[in-house]
Amino acid sequence: MANLYVKAVPPADLNRNTEWFMYPGVWTTYILILFFCWLLVLSIFGCSPGMAWTIVNLAHFCITYHFFHWKKGTPFAEDQGIYNGLTWWEQIDNGKQLTRNRKFLTVVPVVLYLIASHTTDYQYPMLFFNTLAVLVLVVAKFPNMHKVRIFGINADS
Repeated sequence: MANLYVKAVPPADLNRNTEWFMYPGVWTTYILILFFCWLLVLSIFGCSPGMAWTIVNLAHFCITYHFFHWKKGTPFAEDQGIYNGLTWWEQIDNGKQLTRNRKFLTVVPVVLYLIASHTTDYQYPMLFFNTLAVLVLVVAKFPNMHKVRIFGINADS
């Protein structure tokens, strides 16, 4: 009799700090969180849609830069410190470059930038902040920047 079932293969990434990003639906949830944050900013501050997208873009920049590219290590003790010198971005997909997850996480800030810039009609102050945010996030995600600490900032002592 033929194999009727698909054989499950355990994920290659056994790091509890990054394995959650392999689950189905995470990308959709990520996009929905951004959209609902825009709705929340729009309703609380009563600003224009473009200004709300700019606020969401800048908040996304601050949060993701801090948690993906600045903080090192994991909150779990069972990894015995093997990830202590690595940021979340360096840990994801076991450090393999140009994976689907990494490409998705690179495209999201670019799309947010395009939405925020277009909806603010490319006006000066918002365009400057949106451009600065997307440049920092995208450059931090380049494969050539893997484990690179510019000017020794955030380097291990």
